[in-house]
Amino acid sequence: MPNRILVVDDEQNAREALTTILREEGYEVVEAADGEAGFEQLTQFNPDAVLCDIKMPKVDGLQLLHKARSEGFDNLFIMVTAFGSIETAVEAMRAGAFDYITKPVDVGAVLVKLEKALETRQLKRDNALLRERLHEKHRFNNIIGESGELQAVFDVVKRAAPTRATVLVLGESGTGKELIAQAIHEESPRRDKPFVKVNCAALSETLLESELFGHEKGSFTGAAAKREGRFELADGGTLFLDEIGDVTPLLQVKLLRVLQQKEFERVGGTQTLKVDVRVVTATNKDLAAEVKAGKFREDLYYRLNVVSVTLPPLRKRKSDVPALVAHFIEKYNDAHGKSVKGLAPGTLNALLSYDWPGNVRELSNVVERAVVLARENELTSDDLPATLRGPRPGARPGDSLIPGATLHEIEREAILRTLEMVDGSTSRAAEVLGISVRKIQYRLKEYAQQDAGAPIASDEGSEPN
Repeated sequence: MPNRILVVDDEQNAREALTTILREEGYEVVEAADGEAGFEQLTQFNPDAVLCDIKMPKVDGLQLLHKARSEGFDNLFIMVTAFGSIETAVEAMRAGAFDYITKPVDVGAVLVKLEKALETRQLKRDNALLRERLHEKHRFNNIIGESGELQAVFDVVKRAAPTRATVLVLGESGTGKELIAQAIHEESPRRDKPFVKVNCAALSETLLESELFGHEKGSFTGAAAKREGRFELADGGTLFLDEIGDVTPLLQVKLLRVLQQKEFERVGGTQTLKVDVRVVTATNKDLAAEVKAGKFREDLYYRLNVVSVTLPPLRKRKSDVPALVAHFIEKYNDAHGKSVKGLAPGTLNALLSYDWPGNVRELSNVVERAVVLARENELTSDDLPATLRGPRPGARPGDSLIPGATLHEIEREAILRTLEMVDGSTSRAAEVLGISVRKIQYRLKEYAQQDAGAPIASDEGSEPN
């Protein structure tokens, strides 16, 4: 989208000449013959930069600058002044002008200063977006997980990221949908452009429409100045729409138009704006079911669902829990000035026995709490919430070991169930149970012989520890 320039000058020939040159340079330009007309264009056109003569009838350039700033406009002003009026130009700089040039106007100098001003404006926007993303980790190798389910997600995302395709990320709350969206952006050719995110469930329909598309001054109560929407801010980059399943039918229609035609109008505006934005959406709802129920537009669903990935809940990838816990301990040690080294025996077993309805987000909160409250350099089960120390939520009576069972039966149940929780990893099962890998391997061989009806050696003295 070309940068927009407003030229304000009461000298018609000078104004028209400058306008012609700027248009030849690829800018979108409008004119105004004085400060009063200039302010009207400012509110309607919302230029990126204003080239403004200081000395004009009615409302001069300095008055226009003061009025713009008092009304909340942050457009870049470059003032044009006669050689003998430098003091006025300096006053304009103090009032918030970006720079000034002197008459007679050197076109080359104008283009250089204009380019510098626009670069500065873009840098400020980029810095604002970077501040929002500070300390966040985006790339795939910073998303923790080695389970087969998560690796399958990564495989799809890696292939889709370099394209322009819209991606729909599905999954329960807390599974890391936003991290996947960020990774898609970072692995795409748009990585140097903005990554802008909007939580669609957090705003009312009116506020969300304004947030997405921007608004004109006075378009609704509280709209004191023109504002750019997230689609404009994300131009050239990626827009992440979280909780897309909560968008109202009216906004669904407007989103469909942007996806199809790459254009929209601000709230209360008539000017059609075009953008180049890659859209990634996420929801914890079953959108296909929402379509069947008539709550979500079928045509929008297919526009969003060009590529879809479903993040598995943590209860289905418990083999990732140890690595996630280690990551969060390191993270919260740094955040809170602690020095926790790891987990005391039995603590990991408690974490693996829990089903994590809040998924990775809940695990993160539990580990942070434990790190903050830890008295020792290892986390114990006493540092965990009571819900994790007691019986597993939803456990059936048969899930507990019944008094009267032999020690051999209890041990077999413990080993086999722990192996199931850690996806068959003998090393992780040994860590959970506090025994050696050799002993687990020995027992598995014994169970296999027993199940096959083979005789079992009774010499326990040769058994590994």
